[in-house]
Amino acid sequence: MREKYVIGIDYGTDSVRSVVVNTANGNIAGSSVFDYPRWKQGLFCDPAANQFRQHPLDYIEGLEVTVRNALKGLSPDIVSNIAGITVDTTGSTPVAVDREGVPLSMKPEFVNDPDAMFVLWKDHTAVREAAEINDLAKNWGGKDFTMYEGGIYSSEWFWAKILHIIRNNGKVRENAWSWVEHCDWIPALLTGDTDPLKIRRSRCAAGHKAMWHEEFNGLPDSEFLMKLDPALAGLRERLFSETYTCDVEVGILSKEWAERLGLPAGVKVGAGAFDAHLGAIGGEIKPYQLVKVMGTSTCDMIVVPGEEAGNKLVAGICGQVDGSIIPGMLGLEAGQSAFGDIYAWFSKLLLWPVDEIISGYDWIDENLKERIKTETADRIISELSKKAESLDDEETTLVALDWLNGRRTPDANQELKGAITGLSLGSDAPRIFKALVEATAFGSKMINDRFISEGVRIDGVIAIGGVAKKNPYVMQIVADVLNMPIRVASSDQTCALGSAMAASVMAGVHENIPEAQKAMGGGFEKEYRPDPVRAKKYQALFEKYTKLGSFIENEMI
Repeated sequence: MREKYVIGIDYGTDSVRSVVVNTANGNIAGSSVFDYPRWKQGLFCDPAANQFRQHPLDYIEGLEVTVRNALKGLSPDIVSNIAGITVDTTGSTPVAVDREGVPLSMKPEFVNDPDAMFVLWKDHTAVREAAEINDLAKNWGGKDFTMYEGGIYSSEWFWAKILHIIRNNGKVRENAWSWVEHCDWIPALLTGDTDPLKIRRSRCAAGHKAMWHEEFNGLPDSEFLMKLDPALAGLRERLFSETYTCDVEVGILSKEWAERLGLPAGVKVGAGAFDAHLGAIGGEIKPYQLVKVMGTSTCDMIVVPGEEAGNKLVAGICGQVDGSIIPGMLGLEAGQSAFGDIYAWFSKLLLWPVDEIISGYDWIDENLKERIKTETADRIISELSKKAESLDDEETTLVALDWLNGRRTPDANQELKGAITGLSLGSDAPRIFKALVEATAFGSKMINDRFISEGVRIDGVIAIGGVAKKNPYVMQIVADVLNMPIRVASSDQTCALGSAMAASVMAGVHENIPEAQKAMGGGFEKEYRPDPVRAKKYQALFEKYTKLGSFIENEMI
């Protein structure tokens, strides 16, 4: 019997990656990455206003380029035995579409309108709308539709974003027939039918971000939505009621897209999901093993067997949804709104003289200026990490808060801001960097402590993502703060690999996700073990962090 192959497509914040994977052993036969050109230019974004939008052409061009490039050089035998495709994306990243499911930004009259673009996960323009949703859910007299979302709705999520845009852009409101998540739109595009009423929507996206639950017969009812804003009238009926887990086929690759991608006819397309959730699968998540996706932000996920989940509601997380990660198990999600982004912010802050002063020196030639800029940017985090690692643990340690992009969990609040305390004339860049790293680790501990206090045990921690692979200094501090060992998954492409695992089940190659993980998983490359002495010191510093956080939250906003 010939070996079967699948394609996993991972849409991240900055780029899209496609991998061709052997379902028998998880070996990657081909891969390709595409950076979004419009996003790279900063188009349609306004960081000062927390506005982050992406054009669908970045997604479409990346889809075609990466799949074709991943197939380059592969034998015809491999290509002819590709059985399925599954896509993961960031989320919640919805877009306004017309009756045919075409994003409004694909139409000439909306080509430069940010509100007609995909609203990226980290867009926080809908803080006020999220607050309204939370207030109404608790006080309208009916079901609290946030109950399975951790009890607090976030500006990063589906309904808040929709409400913000339709209130502030009449043209989009009048032309938006429906709204579609990125992870639902790409599979629909591949199958050739983007009719909003026919798109098979992701259980993962709907349950964690759109207040979908079987108990509610789907989405929040029309009466609630009308009370929220009359402009939402009729929208529920133009969305969806059913959702699908990642092991479900949504259709067959269309003839057009088979030709555009260079694939044979008959390739199955699976239901999409969020990158972190399929990354957890790729990282070989098991019951009660917390998987941390550590990149620009973090997503922290746990699965609990259905028979053990009971009726417990975990407060302050990003939702608990049956089958959102592994079908048949309860998936629980938490996370931090900024992690690696905090280090990137500090790096950019320190690079200001390089960008703004050295670039103006006419006695340095342009090639040398560019070399200084590039090499400094490439080395700054690694050099800060080396210097910070050599510092002694001081009695008067700086304490920072990791809320530079708000707080996702526990207890979402995107209005919160970061802070650094204990500064002195001796507070140099490595010491401040060390405090920021510790703050991100303390934010991770807050999540772990919330799960445990709510009755969800954590038997182990698995790390995936760029930070986990590239920065041992950060990882050791997180292990010390959590006072738990952290295993790092071997794969460099864990989210795409998880999508491939899901595709293998959807296409009928493997019976279920655990079987696919066993056959295709890459294992773990490293384990960080906590230092007991430093863990004790960090417990004392963590208490200062929580006191600072309480003060900032209660007195400064």
